[in-house]
Amino acid sequence: MNLNLDGFRHRMVRVGDVNIHAVIGGEGLPLVLLHGFPQTWWEWRKMMPLLAERHTVVAVDLRGAGHSDSPQGGYDKASLAVDVHGVMEALGFKRYAVCGHDIGAMTALALACTHREAVTHLAILDASMPGWSQFEANFADPRVWHFGFHMKRDLPERLLFGREYDYVSTFIFDRAFDHGAHTVEDSEVFALALAQPGNTRGGLEWYRAFPTDHANGLAWKRQPLTMPVLALGGEHNYGSRMVWMLEEFATDVSGGSIADCAHWLPEERPTETAEAVLAFLAD
Repeated sequence: MNLNLDGFRHRMVRVGDVNIHAVIGGEGLPLVLLHGFPQTWWEWRKMMPLLAERHTVVAVDLRGAGHSDSPQGGYDKASLAVDVHGVMEALGFKRYAVCGHDIGAMTALALACTHREAVTHLAILDASMPGWSQFEANFADPRVWHFGFHMKRDLPERLLFGREYDYVSTFIFDRAFDHGAHTVEDSEVFALALAQPGNTRGGLEWYRAFPTDHANGLAWKRQPLTMPVLALGGEHNYGSRMVWMLEEFATDVSGGSIADCAHWLPEERPTETAEAVLAFLAD
């Protein structure tokens, strides 16, 4: 399957001792896109051409995913944020907007909290935030049963080995409202990426860092963010709850629910999501 998008180029960026894969295109004010589990930069494929009409778009593979390195440590969201900021600085962007989904949304919030001078706008798509007052209680929601499974040390790697496609395709299907949004080939792309050496462990380490992330989030929210924040949830998942969730962290929050959509906003409703992000960034 061709993983190239017209007008976009691939680049490996060295940040400290880690190589981070980035896909770059478009013109205008910079916007960095951060994917979630069990995905890669490819989750933004439908939105990137739309966003690139007005912005320089940088979609990265987080540490532990895709073509980026999967080192032994550094999977808390503050550390992932350091990677992302390093990429943007290496590309020549001192100030930029950030949009994240799922684990990428957690990383986007960490980036905004730790690099307040750099992040101009923050867009958060359908994820519970470490530091949120309901974050730990949210573990009881059956829709996030995987939190506990992924946080278990060593066992998930053994169980998932050789079954990456089964897990990824079911994981996506169970969290979708529009089941035509992902092709078999799309699931294969994500499954093959997860199966790359180090990536299964890397993706699971994002979850094993949750205790650290939650403690950091509780500390960060004592000094609320002042940059504009867009909080969007799928109608059939977090929906408009995203707004009051982010109001715990920031003073200028807008957003709401994307209709006919569950968790996968960038793929289930890419046009509506892109239009909301573009309108937000234009203010």
